[in-house]
Amino acid sequence: MLGLKLLTDPRWANIAESNLDEILTDHAWCEQKAASNAITLITQNPEHEDLVHELTAIAIEEMQHFQMVIDIIKARGYVLGRERKDDYVGQLMKFSKKDGSRNQAFVDRLLFAAMIEARSCERFRVLSKNINDQDLATFYHDLMVSEANHYTTFLHFAHKYTTDVDVDKRWQEWLDFEGELIQRYGKKEYIHG
Repeated sequence: MLGLKLLTDPRWANIAESNLDEILTDHAWCEQKAASNAITLITQNPEHEDLVHELTAIAIEEMQHFQMVIDIIKARGYVLGRERKDDYVGQLMKFSKKDGSRNQAFVDRLLFAAMIEARSCERFRVLSKNINDQDLATFYHDLMVSEANHYTTFLHFAHKYTTDVDVDKRWQEWLDFEGELIQRYGKKEYIHG
């Protein structure tokens, strides 16, 4: 369903599980950034009432996820670390088209968001199926479902609001780029790392 070109090696879950304080901190900040991205899309495109409505719900849900991860961190005796630079997301941002029409930039921002949600969904699936901690496995399974819904929402709006972009062709370009990019990641205790 996601169309990702390269799936995460299940052994990545071992790296994540051996560094739970690190993966949970990284995960918390990923949720905060996802909320911020939804808010940015809203502020830049307020004329689309249905987008504003749906992305407001996503922003709230992402902040709820942020709170849930913080609660897990606290319950396990960890401390939320500082936000980390996400090289993966930075590379995706560089791939985004910023020249061209306003609509092209808008659609690419939606596809950027869909790509991050797709990879997060896939990583949460790997965690849910491969870590020994059953509480976290269940938690990541539930988040996997949520991320899949976000992914489809962003793709839906890219298709709905395009005026001058072949969304299917551009999405394939995103998938191809990300398939090459992700080969450099999956060796650290980061959601996208």
